[in-house]
Amino acid sequence: MTENQVMAGLGLIVVLAVGSQLLASRLRVPALLVLLPAGFTAGALTDDVDPNRLLGQAFSPMVSLAVAVILYDSGLGLDLGGLRGHTRRVVVRLLWIGTLVTWVAATLLADPLLGMSKQAAVMLGAILVVSGPTVVGPLLDFVRPRERLQRILVWEGALIDPVGGILGALVFHGVVASQRKGAAAQVGAFMASAGIGLAGGVVGAALLWLLLRYVPLGEVLGTTVQLAAVVGVAAACDVLRDDTGLIAAVTMGMALANLPGLDLPARRPFLDTLVSMIIGLLFVSISATVTPHSLRHVVLPALALVAVLVFAVRPLVAAVATYGTDLPRQERLFVAWMDPRGIVAASTASTFSATLVGKGIGGAAKILPATFVVIVATVTLYGLTAHPVARRLGVLRPARSRPLLVGGAAWVLDLARALRSAGLDVLMWAGLPAQREKIAAAGLPLAPGELLADASGAGAELEGVTVVLLLTDEDDFNALASMTLRQTTEGAVHRLAAPSGAHGVVAPYTGGPALFGSGLSRPELNRRYEAGARVGALPGPADLPAGHELLFVVRADGLLVPVTQASRPDPRPGDTAVVLLPQAVAGPPDTPGGQP
Repeated sequence: MTENQVMAGLGLIVVLAVGSQLLASRLRVPALLVLLPAGFTAGALTDDVDPNRLLGQAFSPMVSLAVAVILYDSGLGLDLGGLRGHTRRVVVRLLWIGTLVTWVAATLLADPLLGMSKQAAVMLGAILVVSGPTVVGPLLDFVRPRERLQRILVWEGALIDPVGGILGALVFHGVVASQRKGAAAQVGAFMASAGIGLAGGVVGAALLWLLLRYVPLGEVLGTTVQLAAVVGVAAACDVLRDDTGLIAAVTMGMALANLPGLDLPARRPFLDTLVSMIIGLLFVSISATVTPHSLRHVVLPALALVAVLVFAVRPLVAAVATYGTDLPRQERLFVAWMDPRGIVAASTASTFSATLVGKGIGGAAKILPATFVVIVATVTLYGLTAHPVARRLGVLRPARSRPLLVGGAAWVLDLARALRSAGLDVLMWAGLPAQREKIAAAGLPLAPGELLADASGAGAELEGVTVVLLLTDEDDFNALASMTLRQTTEGAVHRLAAPSGAHGVVAPYTGGPALFGSGLSRPELNRRYEAGARVGALPGPADLPAGHELLFVVRADGLLVPVTQASRPDPRPGDTAVVLLPQAVAGPPDTPGGQP
């Protein structure tokens, strides 16, 4: 290829990767639904995006190192302490039962359907156990099932990535070792591969633990150090023994997520951006290597394999995994209808199949196109049917707003009661033990103490919360929490206004409109409440009497619309107005939330 052809090909791959993800985000569909067809079409129409021609022998090693970075990032999300309560039992069962049953079923079917050798069938079965959060997360964000369902499926996807990566690497080395004569030699080669990968992961994790704990590194430099360590360790392991770097990478991520004494930042925007770019580039590049000719004799058998995996294997796994739990029948059925394949399946198929083809494994050339068909079919099927199925089963979240009120002042409790009287499901959180006791004593639902810490992580769930109201007496906390949560939660985040002329560390300089009209700052609300004002709910759309301050409007469909310093909603027929009542009509101080 000429220099201009290489330049055009690389530029087109980057544009297709980012453009596909942008289009998918606007369409609110999993990125795979756009990335795979884009890469496949580009590969079929032009030779400029063929990574084998662009990169030659460097393509396979680059895929291996890119997958190592993805698996390291997945491993960082495996803080096993986050698996607790009723979700632990279901998720753990989905992992080990799902991995075992799917692997065995896919292996047994691959041989007769695709005409593979036993070694290639075992490899394909190991590859297809992986689901992945890069597919499940965006799909569930669009469907919005009940929060318990979403937590279970997101955890399964986050955990199955590294589990599947480890399994795939181990099976690959087992298949390669099976070509050697003698059982002792096969076992020895397999153990050597696993040992090199685990040893590399331990060394890399120890190095990163020391650097991140004792060397002052900023976000960008700290992420760069992690990237260099992962790539360096994975490359070193691969040099010693093929594809042991994947085991090392996921071991490093899991170790750092669970080692004591290391406080990794919950948000990693630089690493997240890098991983997102790698995923896009890999999918476009890998799908471009799948030619129409390679699919000619694979599509129909692979679709038959998909049918068995979707309609028999996954329902069986879900039934066993949820047996004896408190999940109702509708939620169990939805778990049975959600198992798309993603980036790790495609990447490991590309990484392992080329090596197995080179070693003369029968049917290994069909591993990548078969995996491609399974990914496209499962993502398309679940992407198009997940929302209708969830609606038919009645497991969608209610459309009504669910506000989280952060704060424990007396007027905040009064506001929670008023919002509940307007028909909203209110959740409260406070940091001080005394405030938490008052919330519990008032009979208001109290979120767990670690809720906001969990919510600071990318993709974390806020118990189905649709809007966060930061109402504490600490203006700087409200401002900082607002800045953090706006980047990590889908719902709206609002905060109280700091007093005019304040000299706080952050609050006076934070942009964005604050809650309520001008003059209703935090100290002013506290002053009026101490003087006898109360929060109450009035039917709309009658004009508010003099002295009444509109705080929120709860629409007839349950949507909560706040008054901010930039906008004021108008109550309509059927709406409920949540207002600050003056002392004259609020009733005595011991009757909060009184009505005029």
